[in-house]
Amino acid sequence: MKKIAIIGSGPTGIYTFYSLLKTKIPLAVSVFEQADEAGVGMPYSDDENARFMLANIASIEIPPLFITYLDWLRRQDQAHLARFKVDKASLHDRQFLPRLLLGEYFRDGFLTLVKEAKTQGFEVNVHESARVTDIDAAPEGVMLSVNGKPHPARFDRVVVATGHVWPDEDEATRSFFPSPWSGLMDARIPACRVGIMGTSLSGLDAAMAVVMQHGHFADQQFILDKGSEALRIVLMSRTGILPEADFYCPIPYEPLSILTESAVESEIAKGADGLLDRVFALMVKELELADPEWCQAISLHDLNADNLLEAWYEDRKRHGPFTWAEENLKEVERNKRERRTVAWRYAVLRLHDVVSEIVPALNERDRARFQAGLARVFIDNYAAIPPQSIRRLLALREAGIVSVAALGDDYDMDIGSGQTVITHHGHTMRFDVFIDARGQKPLKTKDLPFPTLRKQLMETGDDIPDVSADYTLRSPESIRGRIAFGAIPWLMHDHPFVQGIIECAEIGDAIAKGVHQPAAGARRKLSWVEG
Repeated sequence: MKKIAIIGSGPTGIYTFYSLLKTKIPLAVSVFEQADEAGVGMPYSDDENARFMLANIASIEIPPLFITYLDWLRRQDQAHLARFKVDKASLHDRQFLPRLLLGEYFRDGFLTLVKEAKTQGFEVNVHESARVTDIDAAPEGVMLSVNGKPHPARFDRVVVATGHVWPDEDEATRSFFPSPWSGLMDARIPACRVGIMGTSLSGLDAAMAVVMQHGHFADQQFILDKGSEALRIVLMSRTGILPEADFYCPIPYEPLSILTESAVESEIAKGADGLLDRVFALMVKELELADPEWCQAISLHDLNADNLLEAWYEDRKRHGPFTWAEENLKEVERNKRERRTVAWRYAVLRLHDVVSEIVPALNERDRARFQAGLARVFIDNYAAIPPQSIRRLLALREAGIVSVAALGDDYDMDIGSGQTVITHHGHTMRFDVFIDARGQKPLKTKDLPFPTLRKQLMETGDDIPDVSADYTLRSPESIRGRIAFGAIPWLMHDHPFVQGIIECAEIGDAIAKGVHQPAAGARRKLSWVEG
């Protein structure tokens, strides 16, 4: 049997193992998980989350592990679900539920996966509290170091499924957290001025982690504890715009009519010059077909790939963040009750994945244009957040605790030992505690945490790991096909929207197929672009 090592047992590692099992070809699979419990994943673990934090994905979208998430929930004890304020009788497949419950689903799925694999003749070894500290790949196989010591086995293929990479907790101080996952969950935050960089769900969750130390929600109101009156939180971003609430739409997605995958492939074949603008023109036609009234309202025909973003945010800027959030929440909840789809929102949602296929083929100028414009439109659209998160934010605003600031592109941030100071447009804001919640940044080869592999890849001269369609490293040639590289921060350069459970499942499926039938084609390679 081929010997396969999977480093990381979060969603990418789990779906890779699950896809290997579905091939029905027995393998010797070793799973290495640095946490003390395999099969959960950092975004859903109880070390990094609290019960009130919601997953931004519902059962209807989650690729099943043997059974759907909803069916798994229905098998759980009512008393257990009640601990998370979940009513078993009202469960449905479009519901946003606590991340910790999703972590339990993955853990149960992983344990079932291990049991079923052994039944089918797989040899399975699960190593918990096992941090892989080095990868040494050679033509004859791959050796690992685990917790700083050589592991005795030699592997035919190693799958790097290490997930997100956040700053270490030792980089945090009592007054500055470089990410919401660098000790914030365990920190005692006093009632003071708190700044949070980021207005997405991560930023809102960071705010929740703070406020829940100083009060509680009751009937959609937030009741502040006595003695915590000094608590003030400012959410900041370049635009000062809050995300919209998740909207109703048909799932699985309906096919596009004009900007199809084959249309994109045809445009790519014509060459990089003018590619972004040609695809944008097709995108306009798709939107005009889907929702002509909305297109006319924003004068879409007069816009381009650079200024669509401004028109996209115009209404929200005019109304203000909280007024817009309140109106948007009412609209979304009404549409969900009536099962009504807003055509233009749904069209943009379906467009983001197919348009992302052009990113590796863009020239340097158009890559920068895409990042500054269309990418932000797509991210705002698909990163719509649970309505309950909006309701909580509005309650915090009503309680006088939370405000939002638009910093623009030109601002200064000074992280001091006692305070963080933000200066923008001639204004100065001082914060006793500051949390950077801007999310995952793309990483380069030099950021790899495995010294030997890092050295091998650096010698190729590639800023970014060069991978095949099955995610195996293509260079150096001496280790080609030995390592499947499914670590999200290093894939974001040519797949800007790769973060998510659905993407993890797709990566895992491609890696598993490549174990038995290596992919012939290479993924289109993109040079590194800062920002």
